[in-house]
Amino acid sequence: MKSKAKIIGVGAYLPERVLSNHDLEKMVETSDEWIISRTGMKERRLAAQGEFASDMGYEAAKRALDNGKIKAEEIDLILVATGTPDYVFPSTACLIQTNLGAVNAAAMDLQAACSGYIYALSVAKAYIESGMHKNILIVATEKLSSIVDYEDRNTCVLFGDGASACVVSDAKEGYTIENVTLGCDGQQSEILKLPAGGSKRPASIETVQKREHFIYMEGREVFKHAVRRMEEAVKTSMDAAGFKEGEISWMVPHQANLRIINALAKRFKVPSDQVYVTIHKYGNTSSSSIGIALDELLKEKEVKRGERMVLFGFGAGLTWGAASLTCEVDRG
Repeated sequence: MKSKAKIIGVGAYLPERVLSNHDLEKMVETSDEWIISRTGMKERRLAAQGEFASDMGYEAAKRALDNGKIKAEEIDLILVATGTPDYVFPSTACLIQTNLGAVNAAAMDLQAACSGYIYALSVAKAYIESGMHKNILIVATEKLSSIVDYEDRNTCVLFGDGASACVVSDAKEGYTIENVTLGCDGQQSEILKLPAGGSKRPASIETVQKREHFIYMEGREVFKHAVRRMEEAVKTSMDAAGFKEGEISWMVPHQANLRIINALAKRFKVPSDQVYVTIHKYGNTSSSSIGIALDELLKEKEVKRGERMVLFGFGAGLTWGAASLTCEVDRG
């Protein structure tokens, strides 16, 4: 029987510049107390002026390759999840491919907003287990500061920049991807979007003047859908993987809102010290947030062989997904 796809290496990259709640108090009408009480966020990172999605993704990818003890030339395919690519085309994946020297890899971008990391895992799992590819590099990278309106107090407090990566392979040891469950409700696409810049509303004087090249979000509506959809996805993925409630050792959520994270942890009976949270340090980094949290978890905590993990996210589209993993690594 063919083995299941496994994550064999992880990596992440965060820019140096810190944007704190106190910094935001000087920019818009808000407060540190208000932001923390409603989101759990204290700081977020911002990319340098000349630092882009491909640059951050490259750094995260190098670390994932090193962690997985695999060379760039051994990668068959590069999947990049991003909503803030360097260009519409060429793909950010192509830019990362050449920077890495991954000369044997095909490359493509994948767009599922904040759910991008989970969607990319599903694609990698399918390719690996079909035998089409052997080693796949996933990169999730976002320069959200390039599309955040720092005059809109409802959205500018939420988002930060960063990148994460992982190598998925047909290997004997790693973090086995038991199941990935995905979902979408395109009827809700209007509540979270980037209004202009595509073929429907190309850049013009009018779109710039109307500030349509910045994130638009109906926060309350997004929150309402997020809790329900992620709960459904986690339950479906756990059931498909044969995981029972109460057996989850680690939860690695998309870092969008601490209240959502806490509600889902309580629902699935996972103690707070087994839910990995980075939202206070980095805010919402969209597609890269799950991978950043996973990278830190595996570096800082003792995840033991046989322990079960659930990763989950929700984003524009609306899209959502969950992945159930089993640790099959002897650490230390």
